[in-house]
Amino acid sequence: MADHPQLHPSERALLEQFLEEHRASTLSALDGLSDETAAARLLPATGMTIGGIVKHLAHMEDLWFTHKLLGAAWPPPWESTGGDETWAWESARHDPVQSLRELYRSACERSRIAAARFDDLDHRAARPSFGKAPVSLRWMLMQMIRETAQHRGHLDLILDVVRAGQTERRPT
Repeated sequence: MADHPQLHPSERALLEQFLEEHRASTLSALDGLSDETAAARLLPATGMTIGGIVKHLAHMEDLWFTHKLLGAAWPPPWESTGGDETWAWESARHDPVQSLRELYRSACERSRIAAARFDDLDHRAARPSFGKAPVSLRWMLMQMIRETAQHRGHLDLILDVVRAGQTERRPT
């Protein structure tokens, strides 16, 4: 992403610009983390982990763009789970940070390629959503912005706990 966002982009460029900003921010949350920290449950009120959030977001990328938009089969590693959403959260505690980073990068790249196949934001997905009807590409982009931004906020909270723990352990 450029240093400054485009101020008057097309609707498509605007949606992609905001989504890319959140995707990059999600990847940056993994910078400098140990595998143990990524797997740790650091907020007492939730079982969320940094790794679980990143793996969940990779799953959502593949759900919306590969599975729903294109109507394609689930790519690895989701094919063995049938797209089970809870698996991403639970299995992430066993994944090294580098694997999580690559999984998320790959899912985002598949999403970019899938979305680029359609010029029209009103293009409808190959598969229905919510047991009703297919959603538009515009809806999917907005959904991924919302989903990624929401979980990026969770990552910020958990990373604050990590930073506070590092500060407290620092010798004085």
